[in-house]
Amino acid sequence: MAVAPRHYDTILSPLITEKATLLSEQNKVVFKVAMDATKDDIAAAVEELFKVKVTKVNTLIQKGKTKRFRGRPGRRSDLKKAIVTLQAGQSIDITTGL
Repeated sequence: MAVAPRHYDTILSPLITEKATLLSEQNKVVFKVAMDATKDDIAAAVEELFKVKVTKVNTLIQKGKTKRFRGRPGRRSDLKKAIVTLQAGQSIDITTGL
């Protein structure tokens, strides 16, 4: 069975930060996802792409900061994150990629 291309549009990339690494000890993985993705879309995409069982999905929208670029004010894009909780005993090695 082929993976639907919309799954690749839903999950943009894994987030590898200090906080995300600490969450991995609690069987959680953090992904950068599309702004219009729902929790059900995210759960379906993770289950299909990584062949794991998802128990819970939490999402948050991080507002873009205002920064200066070459002396001119600019704004970073908003970012939607998904914290995906996996079933006990399952894990995703996000360092290998897809």
